[in-house]
Amino acid sequence: MNTRHFLVGLVVATGILATPAIASDEFLRFDGAIGVITVGGIANGAPVLNTVRGIPPGGRPWVLREFKAKVKADASISARGEGLLLGGSDNIGLIGGVRQVALTLTCQGPNGTFTSFNSDPADLDANGNFEIKGMLSAAPSNPCTAPVLLVRNATGGTLGSWFAAGILRDQKDD
Repeated sequence: MNTRHFLVGLVVATGILATPAIASDEFLRFDGAIGVITVGGIANGAPVLNTVRGIPPGGRPWVLREFKAKVKADASISARGEGLLLGGSDNIGLIGGVRQVALTLTCQGPNGTFTSFNSDPADLDANGNFEIKGMLSAAPSNPCTAPVLLVRNATGGTLGSWFAAGILRDQKDD
């Protein structure tokens, strides 16, 4: 075997052997989403129903047609959402005043409290589409117990109410 064939074989073998290491770096995967369903008729001063881990829901029903997200153990996150739109009111099928969204991952600690990890904001286009690639504010605990991934309003630079929650995908579903 000449040197060139040996090097080509080595490169191919290295790529094949490295693939599982890349795949195992995946920490959490979300596939699909549940849009927020708000609860009307709440008296002033009463607790807001459908608050998730201290984060209030959007003021109207929201839908998210498609959603996929991956979180890695090093806190990197990539997500793509399509069709984040109002599911009610006179603005049904539109994004309303929302211009940016961010993601919040929460994990439950051993004492029962929840810790949040946030992405940077991303622009929401007129069709309700967005893409987020970057790092969470910190690396979540591993394992992340009872994970919830929320799509939140980030218009104006401040994280606000949640519009949709990612559906956790079982890692065994590959």
